[in-house]
Amino acid sequence: MEESIEIARQIMMGLLEKMEMNAELRGSLMGRDIYLEVKGDQQGILIGRYGRTLDSLQFIINRMVNKRLKEPVKVILDVNDYRKNREENLKKMAIRSGEKAKLRGFSLTIGPFNAYDRRIIHLTLKEDPLLRTESLGEGEMKRVKIIPSKKEGARV
Repeated sequence: MEESIEIARQIMMGLLEKMEMNAELRGSLMGRDIYLEVKGDQQGILIGRYGRTLDSLQFIINRMVNKRLKEPVKVILDVNDYRKNREENLKKMAIRSGEKAKLRGFSLTIGPFNAYDRRIIHLTLKEDPLLRTESLGEGEMKRVKIIPSKKEGARV
């Protein structure tokens, strides 16, 4: 697995050099996934609007790394803890929105979100037996509908 981390690091360093970016790069294992953390000053260029550039870079890195390996791995790319902070914010927003839906007694739609962000929202609210969620829309960016369970006498 160390070989996989090193391959991922080399590929990412090559991309950073081609982009003429000075950054520190660390690679580690998170479960069975390879986690690449980029630390640098020009984070906006790597993250892009709503993290779309970061998602694209992660996709490219995954393709390039898996082309060189015998067994497929998932590479997670993060820049200055953007994904970690985004995940925390999404969880908090999901919980607030779920509470609002339960309090009001009717569905609430939030978003649009990419697949990674929607998954975080769905998993966060999955633990609440009084709520269920579903994705709405077409394409990559979809909305999330938060639906409170029906209680006797309550309108949904």
